[in-house]
Amino acid sequence: MDQHRPAVGTYQRTTDFRMNATDPDATPMRTSTRTTLSYHDHYVVDGGTACIILAALVTQADVMENVPLRDLLWRVCFRRKLRPGQVTGYTTYGTTENIVALEDAGIRAFFPLPGFNARTPFFGKGKFVYDAGQDTYRCPQGHVLPRRKTKYTEQEVLYRADAAICNACPDKPRGTTSDHGRMIRRSFFEAYLDKVRSYHATEAYKKAMRKRQVWVEPPFAEANEWHGLRRLRLRDLMNANIQGLLIAAGQNLKRLLSATGWGRRHAPCGSLLVVPRELGRLSVVSG
Repeated sequence: MDQHRPAVGTYQRTTDFRMNATDPDATPMRTSTRTTLSYHDHYVVDGGTACIILAALVTQADVMENVPLRDLLWRVCFRRKLRPGQVTGYTTYGTTENIVALEDAGIRAFFPLPGFNARTPFFGKGKFVYDAGQDTYRCPQGHVLPRRKTKYTEQEVLYRADAAICNACPDKPRGTTSDHGRMIRRSFFEAYLDKVRSYHATEAYKKAMRKRQVWVEPPFAEANEWHGLRRLRLRDLMNANIQGLLIAAGQNLKRLLSATGWGRRHAPCGSLLVVPRELGRLSVVSG
């Protein structure tokens, strides 16, 4: 997660030409109104009613939220001696790498997957039926899309319809604008993605997504509003992590005091019991 790591391809990051002169570790982060030089704070929160913070990590803002997931999760499993049955997070965490790692470890990946089918005027991939025995796709009109190419760098297989059949199809305007035939991409790990999609219809998944707002969102709002996480007191990444860990430890201490009865005394017990909602991250449920 080094901010000086090389970019992919010819892409130029804002980090390459914009820097905070007083805190070089801070990197650009886009908010709803402007771009600021900031950090990302990541929490792993227990799925119980107490919302105990199991791990906290501060990274540069140009590190995507999904990148530290596996490192944080394995650390929690090792240090806390936990065997989680599921991990719940929002769509950003649902990368192929994260899903494969969790499912291989016997942990259910409760992540919403991107709905690309709804973002295009053409038939989405879900309208095409995959035949595992023939290793082909079949379009809504019943035409076959055979396997054409394997791209090992992208870890996907390309399937393309015959151009003559596709161009003569009455549904072509809903299929593709290409004169070379409709193309479908299938990930090497499509079976894992299908398994995660199958969770979406279960009551356990729906309940987890509802409870994620209670598991994870309140600790972030609490840290931002009451414990000064919006503004760091010291510079550089190491000091940012020190402040983030101290704040997380303080939040856990408040929960301990509340559970042992301290929160029922006269003021300031309200701060232990009332937690506002805001942006959340990740939760773990032990199985």
